[in-house]
Amino acid sequence: MKTKVSAYALRLPASLKAEAEKLAAEDGASLNQFVSTAVAEKVSALRTAQYFADRKGRADWAAFDRLMSRDTGEPPRAGDEIPEEYARSKKKT
Repeated sequence: MKTKVSAYALRLPASLKAEAEKLAAEDGASLNQFVSTAVAEKVSALRTAQYFADRKGRADWAAFDRLMSRDTGEPPRAGDEIPEEYARSKKKT
């Protein structure tokens, strides 16, 4: 299966291009591969951030608070405690 490819003339400051070439060479990649990977990483990061922002918007915080304040079950494992800043913010409201 072949991936459809399109060309794009990219203008970079000479110093940035030189640094990207150096990093690509250290990684054993061409400048084209390096730039393609960098763009893919950025696209992925932005899509992931949007995904979590959308999920946060659908959160039922009242249900979360009810679940977290119940007296049943096991205590949280180390590292799973309610963050102090969240607990403080809930005391203010």
